[in-house]
Amino acid sequence: MHHNHSGAFFFLMIAAEIIKHIEQWAPPGVAWERDNVGLQVGDPSDKLKNVFLCLELSEAALDEAIKLECNFIFTHHPFIFKPLKAINTGTDPKASIIKRLLTSNITLYSAHTNLDYTKNGVSFVLARKLNLNKIDFLVPQEANQLKVVVFTPTSDVEKVSEAVFNSGAGIIGEYSGCSFQSKGKGTFTGSENSNPVIGEKGKSEIVDETRIEFLVDKWKLKKVLKEMLSAHPYEEPAYDIYPLQNKNVNYGAGAIGELPEYMSVEEFLASVSKNLDLQGLRFNAGKPGKIKKVAVCGGSGSDLVNAAIARGADAFVTADVKYHTFQDAEYNILLVDAGHYETEIHVLDEVQERIADLFAANDHAGKVIKFSESTNPIKFYYNKLGDK
Repeated sequence: MHHNHSGAFFFLMIAAEIIKHIEQWAPPGVAWERDNVGLQVGDPSDKLKNVFLCLELSEAALDEAIKLECNFIFTHHPFIFKPLKAINTGTDPKASIIKRLLTSNITLYSAHTNLDYTKNGVSFVLARKLNLNKIDFLVPQEANQLKVVVFTPTSDVEKVSEAVFNSGAGIIGEYSGCSFQSKGKGTFTGSENSNPVIGEKGKSEIVDETRIEFLVDKWKLKKVLKEMLSAHPYEEPAYDIYPLQNKNVNYGAGAIGELPEYMSVEEFLASVSKNLDLQGLRFNAGKPGKIKKVAVCGGSGSDLVNAAIARGADAFVTADVKYHTFQDAEYNILLVDAGHYETEIHVLDEVQERIADLFAANDHAGKVIKFSESTNPIKFYYNKLGDK
């Protein structure tokens, strides 16, 4: 930690560094296209003090953040979702929060569906909370990758590959630096206006070249091409971009895994209730037998119930489940509605850990603090007259 003599900290980091760190894990490019993820209010170049985490921002959460001297707030639910037509601080509670953020120099940032769809994001954390093993995406995203092929003089293969991998291409699951290389011959004749690196203008050349091919996520393409072309020795490098329909093993919706051992329905419901700290949950009559394979989706995931059945899950834990969805799934799968807030809130632990690691790596003295209360708008009422 860096101190000056007055005992105050030198704060070494700026808000943009946290944003970059989060977005390498949960890229905005994987979010639902109508979502509003990313910076909500504030200035990414502001120096960081402490960081505050909550599922969504309320007046009470903002009070606590200010009291604890946090000038960066991370939320899962975007604070600004529909475009604002006016900021009337007299009548609109949202507007008065925006005013307080700006006058307190606080940066507000949200990672929503990109945090849902990423590895170790909302659904993976939920799966781990339920003690599942062999966790994978329930429905991988598809058609959001490209294959890039570039033809490089064999002597420059390493330089070009390195530039490509450093800009985030060639990642498949737990493997990075993935490419395929094949050797061949390249032919060209430069015009009078050319300035060839190899050979002479106006003369037909045959050169030993290597074809390098690798996967790129769509949202990284611009950066990857820029780095690839600046590392390439040729004046006019040859490259191809192919759209792919493949499933993306790095991003998807929901998660699926297995319990360490078979459980009865009763045992499973008790364990979900205990692990998620629930006041109550709703469920239907599942398929007969014990529970072993479990699908989950944090938040409103009922549209994935058929995917869970198709993958052979015995139970599916999610939230915001409608009457007819419970009915349609009856006897096919144990469908559990564990609450929207309750199935998402635990992802803040993962966010906290990742930001704390970033601070430690940069000798930044700030703290990462979770809101001490709940922003859940739903309350439970218990009928104390006993069961009729």
